[in-house]
Amino acid sequence: MAAIITEKFRLHNAEQFYESLSESSADTYYIGIGKPISFTSDTSGGTDLSPPTPVDDVSSEYYLWDSMIAAKKLTSTDVTYVIPRRNWANSTTYDMYEHNISSSNTTTSSATNLYDSTFYFMTSDYRVYKVLDNNGGTAYSGAEPSSTSTAPHAIGGYVLQYMYTITSSEVSNFLTSDYIPVSTDSTVSSAATDGAIDSVIVTAGTGYTNGTYYAPVHGDGTSSGTSSGAIIRITIASNAIVSYGLTAGTDTTIHAAGAGYTHGTVSLASSAIYSDADLSTATNVGGGSGGAVSVVIGPKEGHGDNAVKELGGHYVMLHTNLTQAEGDDFLTGNDFRQVSLVQDPYNYGTTTVSTATTLRSVKAMKLASGAGTFQADEKITQATSGAVGKVVEYDSTLRILYYQQERWSDYGTPSDGNKDAFSGTYTITGATSSVTGAPDAAADSSVDTGDSTITFTNGFANEEIEHDSGDILYTESRRPISRASDQTEDIKLIIEF
Repeated sequence: MAAIITEKFRLHNAEQFYESLSESSADTYYIGIGKPISFTSDTSGGTDLSPPTPVDDVSSEYYLWDSMIAAKKLTSTDVTYVIPRRNWANSTTYDMYEHNISSSNTTTSSATNLYDSTFYFMTSDYRVYKVLDNNGGTAYSGAEPSSTSTAPHAIGGYVLQYMYTITSSEVSNFLTSDYIPVSTDSTVSSAATDGAIDSVIVTAGTGYTNGTYYAPVHGDGTSSGTSSGAIIRITIASNAIVSYGLTAGTDTTIHAAGAGYTHGTVSLASSAIYSDADLSTATNVGGGSGGAVSVVIGPKEGHGDNAVKELGGHYVMLHTNLTQAEGDDFLTGNDFRQVSLVQDPYNYGTTTVSTATTLRSVKAMKLASGAGTFQADEKITQATSGAVGKVVEYDSTLRILYYQQERWSDYGTPSDGNKDAFSGTYTITGATSSVTGAPDAAADSSVDTGDSTITFTNGFANEEIEHDSGDILYTESRRPISRASDQTEDIKLIIEF
């Protein structure tokens, strides 16, 4: 059985996800960062220079939780639709919008799907245009477009439809070297006409009688300002049909766009050609051959009505900034290698979906005075309890040791295979620094860390997010990203549906 996943289905899924951040019963999403220790070929796979491809299985999700450092909540303003970036450049050949692109009717660039083609572009002023006609597949030649007219206009040998302008905030938050945000301009949308014929494809042919002619579009359309629906003005010069454009009196163009067309044809037969725009005087174009005028059917509701759908916005971008320590949850004394999208995680020790802006995902212990300075990433052990972990960061001023206990074999899991917890006041030893320290059993209170507080019980504090709760919907491995106390990271995730 032959089947396809349609563009509309992909858009539907993108819309459902997009709306899930703002609807009345909205889901809660967090972007988490993690993996402060290096990728290695014998544990997590890959290397820091060549990070591993994430694996979609049960155990890998557990590992992601183990190595997560912190998570930040997303809001409805942190998400937008995006499309692949196509930059305007003079002397570049772009594809044009057509309603029937397929493997048997490819674009100028040989794309077999409209949304894989270059039928739109963005200018240096962040204006986005759709190409309605590319002058027979030739290069754009002329000034950079700047018009925001709601009607199709000719420039550089092309016919363009202005779609929208990317705002300054969208540029700051969502523009990348590969993607641009997409949204609908309400002025353009209100001017769009469903089923209007806004462009045609011309085959020149030979042997026709020079002159200007008019032909109705036969199909299921209706009138839009004329009694006969859409009308094409056909110009013949040098005994050939002149290419489509918008230059009055010199080319083949749209005289009346009509409305409501889902299919249409133009006949060059003498019974279907007229010498006047009122279609009152029949004529003929001579005994030429090989010429044709084919109409291009616009998207439902017309060009510019819904830029997201028309330009293939089945991509969603999530964006957040990690500003310094972010409430002291995002530690700045180590790097990270993984970014994840977490849906509906719980507060630690509960089944309540978290609503906090940030969540610390590492454990902490308050050490007694006299402890040495532990090093980031070093292995720590507690012989009496059998606990094994890795240092994420050590605050020597407050004597707070932040640590993780992953399930990777390089942690030196005890022979019994258990993931034992650090406990009591037993000595903790750093494998690299050789320093020692002991949990401060008297630390049974909240400690002010500067922008937040951590509540210790007998010297220990659990993470703020319940590991293995909710769902990790997306993850990616990256080369190490170092953090610093005065640094801000700009994180963007692009999800294709």
